[in-house]
Amino acid sequence: MSVSADRPEEGFRFSQLIYDTRYRSYTIQIFALIVIMLAFAWLLNNAVVNLERLGKTFEFGFLWETASYDINQRLIDYDSTSTHGRAALVGILNTLLVAVLGCITATVVGVIAGVLRLSKNWLIARLMTVYIESFRNVPVLIWILIVVAAINETLPPPAAYRGEDGMSGYLWESVFLTNRGFYIPIPVFGEGSTVVVVGFLISCVAIWFFSRWARKRQDATGQILPVFRINLALFFLPALLLYFIAGMPITLEDPVLRGFNFQGGIFMRDSLIGLWLALSIYTGAFVAEIVRAGILSVSKGQTEAAFALGLRPNRTMNLVILPQALRVIVPPLISQYLNLTKNSSLAIAVGYMDATGTLGGITLNQTGREMETMLLLMSFYLVVSLSISAVMNAYNERVKLRER
Repeated sequence: MSVSADRPEEGFRFSQLIYDTRYRSYTIQIFALIVIMLAFAWLLNNAVVNLERLGKTFEFGFLWETASYDINQRLIDYDSTSTHGRAALVGILNTLLVAVLGCITATVVGVIAGVLRLSKNWLIARLMTVYIESFRNVPVLIWILIVVAAINETLPPPAAYRGEDGMSGYLWESVFLTNRGFYIPIPVFGEGSTVVVVGFLISCVAIWFFSRWARKRQDATGQILPVFRINLALFFLPALLLYFIAGMPITLEDPVLRGFNFQGGIFMRDSLIGLWLALSIYTGAFVAEIVRAGILSVSKGQTEAAFALGLRPNRTMNLVILPQALRVIVPPLISQYLNLTKNSSLAIAVGYMDATGTLGGITLNQTGREMETMLLLMSFYLVVSLSISAVMNAYNERVKLRER
């Protein structure tokens, strides 16, 4: 006859929350979360009490009050009778405009400069080194002021384009570069233009699907298709065909000199151009170093092996070096995009009305709602930064090397 020696299971005891390693980490995290929430509640209560002592309330009704100020660069309709909320939206769109243009241009400049710095041509490599070190070691605000000053001092005024002996524009007399800004044609969508726009969007979707299919086919069979040329044809040919079939419904309205300034077209102020170029070239110097580090992280034997197999230099870069270098390039590249977006808040130094200049500047001074405007401004930059991080992290997940 045998007797069971199993001990009965003990019930849960509160002491296990501290002494049991299975629960201790959760206890610490919950305690830390409670402390943070209490600290936040104390700060919020302190702010509300201080506002009440000053006779203020915490509310956002000022966003529907009349702004009573003008904004020199805007993407949507706005005038001085619009609300502060509308002014904040204009500033936000101006910030996003600089961020998008800057990130694209900085990427192009940085990739070219990073590759050229690795060139075997001594002169080109040293020129890129001078560019990178010059921009990386001087504050971005100084470069912004220098670029804007160069535009104002070197480009002619609008009146210089007047008369037969005046200066001629660029691109079939449609683009005019002045010290006040750049004037470019604006598209005018007539009847039937919807067909062209829809056809162009369908072409973009087709490009995405074809590129994905071609990449999968290459991974499965090793056969390389002329993806770039096919995508280029899909990008232009269907839209051009629909454009002529529909009777050319999309035209361009050129800027025309009337009086002392140009009328019509798209006007890009000197402050916008200067801020865009300065941020792009400045951030491009950092991107160039990131690209150079990513390429150098790939073993030289990979390149030699590719050449031994008969791959041309461009194929070697696209198929061998870049796929391995991207895992090093993308993570720090995210930080540079975030820095460029946040550095755009320096726009107020050159008179460009972004979110900081409208919501965090004139609106704050007129309404006296410093708490509300700062919270909205911080929330905007937080959402934009997290969105950029999410998109780039998703891209990083897609391009990273897969282990077998």
